Amino acid sequence: MYKLAFFVPPSHVEEVKASVFAAGGGRIGDYDCCAWQVLGQGQFRPLDGSQPFIGQAGMVEQVEEWRVELVVADALIASVVAALKQSHPYETPAYEVWLLADF
Repeated sequence: MYKLAFFVPPSHVEEVKASVFAAGGGRIGDYDCCAWQVLGQGQFRPLDGSQPFIGQAGMVEQVEEWRVELVVADALIASVVAALKQSHPYETPAYEVWLLADF
């Protein structure tokens, strides 16, 4: 089992969650669409050559973003991350993947 966390602007949080759920993320036992999320502030600076969804090259941006966390079965992690990348509005989405221990 893996834990996936990603950061997404409020305008796309439901769309991206729906995509990762449709790919099989967020299943725990007899439940699906399981996730935890919290609103925070992200920061980045688009570099020359980038095509940012928000902001402009060379300028530091501070934006409201949701951090969404969910679990993903081993066999589905690649397809769930692919669904995340395909549905996310950012040119380069920020996400983290952790392998979870089973005790």
